[in-house]
Amino acid sequence: MESSEPTQPDVTPGPVRAQGPFDPPEGTQWIRVSRALAWYRRLAAAGLCLLLGGLGGVMALVWGGWAWALAWVVATATVLAVSWFVAGAFQRSWGFVEAQSELYLTYGVLLRQLVVVPYGRMQVVDMTADLLEQALGIATVRIRTAASTADTKVLGLPLEQAVQLRGRLAARSESFSTGL
Repeated sequence: MESSEPTQPDVTPGPVRAQGPFDPPEGTQWIRVSRALAWYRRLAAAGLCLLLGGLGGVMALVWGGWAWALAWVVATATVLAVSWFVAGAFQRSWGFVEAQSELYLTYGVLLRQLVVVPYGRMQVVDMTADLLEQALGIATVRIRTAASTADTKVLGLPLEQAVQLRGRLAARSESFSTGL
């Protein structure tokens, strides 16, 4: 005889992973920045390597000969290749979460960082975008706090998301600081 009740799959819970030191606050997920940030860093590195590779190559050719010039160009190309791959890892490392009373930021490839900024300590929230950022459609939201050593920023946000984040953070900082 068949039962009319649907059967529930047998789910055995796996091991529960403990909260890591660089994980977002309980019940939240990191909001990641735009992939355009990786392209921003790659294009900036390419421009710098092109300039230094060209100038250094010419100087090495004049003062040291073809071997030194070729070595300089190869070294510059190596730096560009490494920066190209590191730019992607750098972009993937950035994340932020707007919690109830503070902003959490995480970033870093070789040196991981977790920054917690209480909304009540925020004094200035501004947004900037240089020419390359504007061309890529991204901006940086900078947060200045009462302690100048705690200033931080969220890089590589799509322009519309940056405008919204700036507005929310400014409103929250104002509402949290009214009691001071």
